[in-house]
Order: sequence, then C-alpha cells, then structure tokens
Amino acid sequence: QVQLVESGGGLVQAGGSLRLSCAASQRTFVYGMAWFRHAPGKEREFVAAISWSGGSTYYAGSVKGRFTISRDNNKITVDLQMNSLKPEDTAVYYCAATKYNSNLGAVPYDYWGQGTQVTVSS
Repeated sequence: QVQLVESGGGLVQAGGSLRLSCAASQRTFVYGMAWFRHAPGKEREFVAAISWSGGSTYYAGSVKGRFTISRDNNKITVDLQMNSLKPEDTAVYYCAATKYNSNLGAVPYDYWGQGTQVTVSS
C-alpha cells in the first residue's frame, strides 16, 4: 500500500505563492503523480500531473502558466509550485499516484493523500 503525505498548504494573499510537497512511501506501483483540488460546493478537479521521468506534464487550463509540477524520484516526492494565486484557487489540494504513465489528466488514480488546505485571500 502506497501512502502519500502532503505538506505546504496555508493562507496567502492573492498574487502570492505557495509550494506544496507530497512524499510517497514507496516506488512500487507509483508511476504518474498528480495534484487535484476540491473546493467547497464544487467537484474535485484535476490540477496537474507528471510522468515518471518528468518528461511529460499536464495542467488544467485554469492553472497553466501559474503552477509548475515537478518530481524527485530519489526522494519519491512531487511538488507543486503555485504562483500568482487567486481566491478561486482556494481548496483542499490532494496528491495522487497512479500505475499509469501517460494521458495523466484522464486516468484513474489508485492512491491519495489526506489533503492540505490552501486559502487565498483577496
């Protein structure tokens, strides 16, 4: 069983930056990794994903150009650098991992973290 632990959430003013980090407990069965978010009253939505090698990245249109996903396979971590934050980015952010390694915006994810709150004030 793969465990994912997120860190780095918090409160920031609009226009500010935050960096989220997710650590996986093991490499086995973990290929693609991603971030999702869930805001109150909305459905959970895909934010960004990255392939095992880091050579392929995927972003939701709403965050493209502002967020950057990266990973370190030695530490088995995946980070999400969030810049130019907007109040509409406020949500609980979840790290996820999948056995798939392509088309990562549309595949099922097998493992999920507990989530970290990001709040952007206007």
